[in-house]
Amino acid sequence: MSAPMYSQYANEYAQAITNNVYNALLERPSMLAMLPELQGKSILDLGCGPGAYVEHFLSQGARVTASDVSPEMVQIVQKKFGDQVTAYVADLSHGLPDEQDSSYDLIVCPLTIHYIEDLSPLFNDARRVLNGGGSFFFSTHHPIVDFEVSPSGNYFSRELIIEEWDTIGHPVQVQFYRRSLTELFNAIANAGLYVAALSEGCPAEAMKDISPESYNHLLNNPNFLFVECKSFT
Repeated sequence: MSAPMYSQYANEYAQAITNNVYNALLERPSMLAMLPELQGKSILDLGCGPGAYVEHFLSQGARVTASDVSPEMVQIVQKKFGDQVTAYVADLSHGLPDEQDSSYDLIVCPLTIHYIEDLSPLFNDARRVLNGGGSFFFSTHHPIVDFEVSPSGNYFSRELIIEEWDTIGHPVQVQFYRRSLTELFNAIANAGLYVAALSEGCPAEAMKDISPESYNHLLNNPNFLFVECKSFT
């Protein structure tokens, strides 16, 4: 079951992230800066939300399949893009059972893996469904930032965090898992993947006008982690 922000408040969320600080002006430009040329590529967009990445991928001439755990988000994508995209509901904690081997050039999974307790099914299947030479890109909370809200004070312990976020203009409860870099990188390696590129993001210049305070903070402090993984085989 998806969190209320991505189900009950799906339309509000879709509107909120079009030009906000953390999604539109930090996460998306940082992720897009890592991606290769997209023309003609087959892309699997995991945790697609209301389709911000889908829209970009299509505009660049890519073939796109998208999934999200929230039926409401998938409905938004289907309504917005119709038969330009294949979109379906999927729980990534079970991996990618509906996807065929060696079927995508790129997998992009923005701000989603921190909602998954055990990363092994997803990471194992990401390797399986990538074409030879393909890449798996994901973004997630920076472990240093999440450690600030650790209830135990043990950085190396995986913990379920419950917070209230005001992304949509009023507080909504959200649950996610915090984990160490060691656990994250072990999950990558155990899936037969290796880290080909890593970024800690950079705020877009447009953030200066919308929120100078946020811009100055994010120039000097990490918030998200961006990783490109490739297969050894």
